[in-house]
Amino acid sequence: MTFDQLLSAGRAGEELVMPPSWAQGRATFGGLVTALIFDRMQNLVAPGRAMRSMQVSFVAPVEPGVPVTFHADLLREGRAVSQVEGRIVQKGEPRLVCMASFGGDRESAVRVEGLPAPEAAPVDHCQGLPYIEGVTPEFTRHIEMRWVFGNMPFTGKGGREMGGWMRFRETPEAISDAHLVALIDAWPAPVLPHLKSRVPASSLSWALDILHPRPAVEPGDWLLYKASIDQAGDGYCHFQASIWTPRGELLALSRQTVTVFG
Repeated sequence: MTFDQLLSAGRAGEELVMPPSWAQGRATFGGLVTALIFDRMQNLVAPGRAMRSMQVSFVAPVEPGVPVTFHADLLREGRAVSQVEGRIVQKGEPRLVCMASFGGDRESAVRVEGLPAPEAAPVDHCQGLPYIEGVTPEFTRHIEMRWVFGNMPFTGKGGREMGGWMRFRETPEAISDAHLVALIDAWPAPVLPHLKSRVPASSLSWALDILHPRPAVEPGDWLLYKASIDQAGDGYCHFQASIWTPRGELLALSRQTVTVFG
């Protein structure tokens, strides 16, 4: 199933089975499950209120092939801001919990433009991360990445930075905020190039801000992602990332804590 097909299926009922083709190890790709619950959450708020900030806790793996249920609740709708909680439940247990703030525009005399994109090689000059069955995560058959910054995972070459260009392999009809949520979580944690052999790593928490007014993004656009490690040690990595349009406009900000089992 494509991302658009899964969005439609998620809207059609309270229960959904995650397909194995979107797996990431023993779990379903975190960007997908977050995007699906986010899509339900945003439909609860008043028109004209865009998602400004979201915090996600990955409580336990969302297993492929096992039914999940989606739960979204509008906690408060103020004059300008709506607060919404979302949960994904599987086997009677919460697997993902998130809070999101949706806000309308406010009058303000302040305007500071987002930081411009760094210099990056053109997409056609960058090494791709191919989908290789049994080697790369299953979900990479749906999301294409081209390397620009840093080293490949499990090479032992280290470094603080990682990133490059990304887009869906199956071009969607349009790019919604839910599409951005899924894309932004696709890149591996930048700590993985420090390791010389394959070990599991999983997101523990994720904070995501989508900036508004949101720059226009066309369905086939390549987005630029660059992550940088703040600190790593004792089995955890803390890193932040920025995302830009192909025209260099700042689109979103991301921060994650990842557990590393090795």
